Amino acid sequence: MADPLPPTWFRRTDESSDEAFYVQPRFVTHIDDGAIAAVTQLYREYFPPGGEVLDLMSSWISHLPPEAAYRRVVGLGMNPAELAANKRLSAFVVQNLNREPRLPIADAAFDAAGLCVSIDYLTDPVAVLREVARVLRPGAPLVVTFSNRCFPTKAVAVWHALDDAGRCELVASFFGAVGDGLWDRAGVLDRSPAPGRGDPLYGVVARRATN
Repeated sequence: MADPLPPTWFRRTDESSDEAFYVQPRFVTHIDDGAIAAVTQLYREYFPPGGEVLDLMSSWISHLPPEAAYRRVVGLGMNPAELAANKRLSAFVVQNLNREPRLPIADAAFDAAGLCVSIDYLTDPVAVLREVARVLRPGAPLVVTFSNRCFPTKAVAVWHALDDAGRCELVASFFGAVGDGLWDRAGVLDRSPAPGRGDPLYGVVARRATN
């Protein structure tokens, strides 16, 4: 396709400053307890204990398995008060990935990364995924999770235009759009804990290519 990801897909109802939108700390959870447990289980399955983990678009809680010890967990998010309150973080970076997708992190620094219920806010997800590939070690997983809840004015237009199945396909397509053989094929997972009763939870998981 000549233009597989049109720029119009990534416009938002509210194009005002993201920094202003996130200036007020929100010490709340954005999915229900069942969906949170599903995120934690994915991390339990994919994140190596004792490894170094990058928590992208992080907040005051990272949903990491409570029994797992990691050598280092670095959070990158928008609100410093939320990040400072996150007891699982070894360090954190305040950064707006829509303004600056390049990560202030050395190459091949992490064994795993997570991006929880936030990919719908990225205006250039392909640029961010390219950067995540750079900072992951070969074979390291990126676990992207999402539901059907969001801040509607900050979610990109294409997110609103799709149903859950379409969003799964969309997120998987972002990895393919990165190109250069940086990611192995992305797999889509439905980990909704109580279909029709609670929040759905979907994951798209890809590994940094080893070649």
